[in-house]
Amino acid sequence: MDFSLLAFYAFAAAAVMSAVGVISVKNPVQAALLLVLTFFSIACTWILAGAEFLGIALILVYVGAVMVLFLFVVMMLDIDVTPLREGFVRYLPIGLAVAVVMLVEMFTLIGVKAMVAAPLTADAAAAANIPNTTWLARALFTDFLLPFEVAAVILTIAVVAAVMLTLRRRVGAKHQNPAEQVRVRASDRLRMVKMDAVKPTEPVASEEAKS
Repeated sequence: MDFSLLAFYAFAAAAVMSAVGVISVKNPVQAALLLVLTFFSIACTWILAGAEFLGIALILVYVGAVMVLFLFVVMMLDIDVTPLREGFVRYLPIGLAVAVVMLVEMFTLIGVKAMVAAPLTADAAAAANIPNTTWLARALFTDFLLPFEVAAVILTIAVVAAVMLTLRRRVGAKHQNPAEQVRVRASDRLRMVKMDAVKPTEPVASEEAKS
């Protein structure tokens, strides 16, 4: 068993353990950190297998943009984040642990790439004498078009479900009604009141009245 296969098993084990931690912890901040580690570990396995484009895209898109969207959804679900902001130092150990694991994976990946020139599996793009991105696009939109469309439908359903969760009625929460806002008239917002002018009585300023 060579070093590249051992590294692949290590990356896969880290991805599985961090993914289990994402669905098992109750704190959303810790879940977000473990999800970052999951994405990064999977990206390392893809780079090790020769799919460099997928690995870099996973780090740039998911670790960067999707994690921001994840935290935005957490705020939209009206979760009480006040306890999460208190005691920020308590999140430092798990943050350092995730950073250390990611650093070790980076050095391991660099070492594997330096020691082993060939990828872990046969590179289909190199065999076809085309760039990796071109081969990926052709395979995705020809051989794997149905799974790609199914994944798109699942993601769309997930987005609609997240929006429906934010539209649920809660006691004490204010909601907008666009239909009522469109039908509003000036008489509903402004009322003219006619009042008779009354001359105020002048105060008595004599010394006798003061005494």
